[in-house]
Amino acid sequence: MEIELQAAPARRAMAVGVLYGFGGVALYSALSDTPGLAWSAALLTLGLCGMAAGETLRRATRHALRLDETGLVDSTGVVLARWEDIIGVERGSFSLKPSNGFTLRLARAGARAWKPGMWWRFGHRLGVGGVTSAAAAKAMAEAIEMRLGDRAAPIP
Repeated sequence: MEIELQAAPARRAMAVGVLYGFGGVALYSALSDTPGLAWSAALLTLGLCGMAAGETLRRATRHALRLDETGLVDSTGVVLARWEDIIGVERGSFSLKPSNGFTLRLARAGARAWKPGMWWRFGHRLGVGGVTSAAAAKAMAEAIEMRLGDRAAPIP
């Protein structure tokens, strides 16, 4: 069983475009007629941060997530969650999860990490999703739930 989760092209383009657009408007405003040096500096900083966020999102969404026999792995080879560490899946309406995604509860806390639009890890939680396709994320979450259900089933 191997399932791959990638950024949806339209969502990726929209998210990156919004961040670059925001940064561009802030930079334009900083370089145009502003009421003072402090405002120019603040808008310049805001614009550069917006551009940096757009570039970080663009780079992070080039990669895919893969569910295989190891667990959940980034396409760069980074293991996000091993099967033995996954306790459960949360994907309800009121659960803390990324847009169009799900959250894995883990047995061991990992280092904080974030790949904007794809995944984040904070303590015992790993959020997957953001600019991914809702159907693909749901399929991955269901595959994880099935595997966890098989692990919990008694052996005859």
